[in-house]
Amino acid sequence: MTGRVHSIESFGTVDGPGIRLVVFFQGCPMRCLYCHNPDTWKMQGGAEMSAEEILTEYEKGISFYKSGGITATGGEPLMQFDFLLELFTKAKEKGIHTCLDTSGILFSRDKKDNFDKLHEVCDLVMLDIKHIDDEEHEKLTAMSNKNVLSYLDYLSENNKPVWIRHVIVPGITLDDNQLARLGAYIGKYRNIKALDVLPYHSMGKKKYEELGIEYPLKDTPDATKEQAIYARNIIIENMKKVRNSRD
Repeated sequence: MTGRVHSIESFGTVDGPGIRLVVFFQGCPMRCLYCHNPDTWKMQGGAEMSAEEILTEYEKGISFYKSGGITATGGEPLMQFDFLLELFTKAKEKGIHTCLDTSGILFSRDKKDNFDKLHEVCDLVMLDIKHIDDEEHEKLTAMSNKNVLSYLDYLSENNKPVWIRHVIVPGITLDDNQLARLGAYIGKYRNIKALDVLPYHSMGKKKYEELGIEYPLKDTPDATKEQAIYARNIIIENMKKVRNSRD
């Protein structure tokens, strides 16, 4: 079996624990306004690769990856479910730590058996929650967040370690009430082990120009590190309120 891979990053340090081989899968059903990889949207892009070829790339730097592993990101890796499952299955056979960076947008209870198989060979999920409000989530991504939150429930039921990722965008997600709401919502999940709050940046503008696509946030300023820290503190504060009330 082969899958379509947009690119591979060696020695990644921000996509899971340790130093990692980061595999960017081709294809994504979402159209996030702040997406900086619009060249991953269509399935026709990228290059065909087999799981064995990816693992060969891993072996080249194995001495650096011992405390890390492989991260599947995108695009949206769940677009190529069977290929993802094969890659992670073969990685686990070699004792490699596996991490899935996903929006969870393609999760379905109807496919629970398939997701059970995937999570038997997936050590960590990095779940991108774009917006906690469903209506605002749809404005931001062109899709509802119901599957995302259902996926978080599923991961909790299976006690799968989760890192939450949330991008701060001025005028969209940089909102005290929504940040507090997000914190209160995720505070009930004991399987959440980390929270990454990332500042929006406009570095993807050039790609949009090259693809002949209008950049949707051209009038939106980049978020600062200070704004990301501020937002994270609000989320954490409200997570703690919920957890303390339950202890």
